[in-house]
Amino acid sequence: MAGEPTDHALERLVFFSDAVFAIAITLLVIEVHVPHVAHGSGDAAYLQALAYLIPNFIGFIVSFAVIGLFWAGHHRAFSLARRYDGGVVPWNLMLLGTIAFMPFVTAFVSAHQGARVPAVLYWSWLLLTAALNLKVNSFATRPPMVAPDLPPETAAAVRRRSRSVVLGAATAFAIAWIVPVAAPVGMATMPLWRWLLGRRVKRS
Repeated sequence: MAGEPTDHALERLVFFSDAVFAIAITLLVIEVHVPHVAHGSGDAAYLQALAYLIPNFIGFIVSFAVIGLFWAGHHRAFSLARRYDGGVVPWNLMLLGTIAFMPFVTAFVSAHQGARVPAVLYWSWLLLTAALNLKVNSFATRPPMVAPDLPPETAAAVRRRSRSVVLGAATAFAIAWIVPVAAPVGMATMPLWRWLLGRRVKRS
């Protein structure tokens, strides 16, 4: 029954989630194809071939960091959970679905660097992922899943971090419409959003 201590079920959920995160983050490198350079070519040809792959390298680094960020948040939230609740499963599966699709949107935006439609697709997908991440982490840090003796502020801090990711993704999404290539800067605003959310809590 939902809310009862079922450590095995909770562990299976976490292990499955970790596997999806690991597979998605590994698949990112598949889209960085080894360039074809004619045998006997000079150094300049190899350097030019690598330079051509710079958008793919950037896409890999950004998406690796993004998926790693979502995994860290998921890990942080579920480390506070002590009880299994089946209600979190559909939301967790939707979150994992968006994570599993990240290699495609990464490849698309990397292949069309600076184009508006690929950038908007990428950052809108990230915004959807962030929203689902907030839902899942909120589920995991509230009754009946959260440990009864956990300080409320600890759980609230996890949810605040998740909200800052949503706001950072929303900022990147907005920038993507105006200057697509600069959209990743929006994610750098997450510490600012977290600070503002923290100040709001202190004032209330």
